[in-house]
Amino acid sequence: MRQSELSMRWIGVLVALAVMSAAAGLALFGPSAALAQEEQPGTITVVGEGKVTIKPDMAQATIGVDITRPTVKEASAEASQVMNRVLGALKELGVAERDMQTSGFSVWQERPYNPDGTQGPPVYHVTNQLNVTIRNLENLGAVLDAAMNAGANNIYGVTFSLSDTAQAEAEARRKAVENARAKAEDLARLTNLQLGEVLSVSEVIGGVSGGYYPGVQRVEGMGGGGPIVPGELEITIQLQVTYSTVR
Repeated sequence: MRQSELSMRWIGVLVALAVMSAAAGLALFGPSAALAQEEQPGTITVVGEGKVTIKPDMAQATIGVDITRPTVKEASAEASQVMNRVLGALKELGVAERDMQTSGFSVWQERPYNPDGTQGPPVYHVTNQLNVTIRNLENLGAVLDAAMNAGANNIYGVTFSLSDTAQAEAEARRKAVENARAKAEDLARLTNLQLGEVLSVSEVIGGVSGGYYPGVQRVEGMGGGGPIVPGELEITIQLQVTYSTVR
């Protein structure tokens, strides 16, 4: 056999093997190869924020009695008498027993100094503190005035809250979803992407999720102790939302 004929046969065999290998490769990797040629779906993740401003409907305050006398017995007895008068006054105004709770009681000795620098005889302090919840804000001024008239000489920590936050939080979440969608659409437009469906949603924990913040304040006269400012509460919810995208 001539050398040229032998070479042609070998070339034919190699071509056939190449064709077979290509066919096998298409059979094995055809779908993956087709997907590789197409654009793979991506994602956009944003944090949407929703805020709702509401008026509070209840308040909490700490009402205290601080008595100083030469002996522990005298200080303790007077503190007890004053606190009993305070409790009676609050009950008369309709404050329920479940809304009054002792939050602190302490006794300590003090050695004041005389004008000449010498140390005087000891005196004793007795303090009794009561946490009070006022469920009708219209009675807040009257409650504080009654406590002071009964002998309370330490009132602090007046805060405002909402008895039922479910509806306000639901509205804040709805606004957070709308805000997240708007942000994602803006990002998709800026990056020449098409926004797809929602892949995941999670509430941000540790940020301002479910936070209550003082908002626009409204001054009202609430009794002889001066104006009390209930203001408004701001509930803020943050949601992290991931969307699918395609080019």
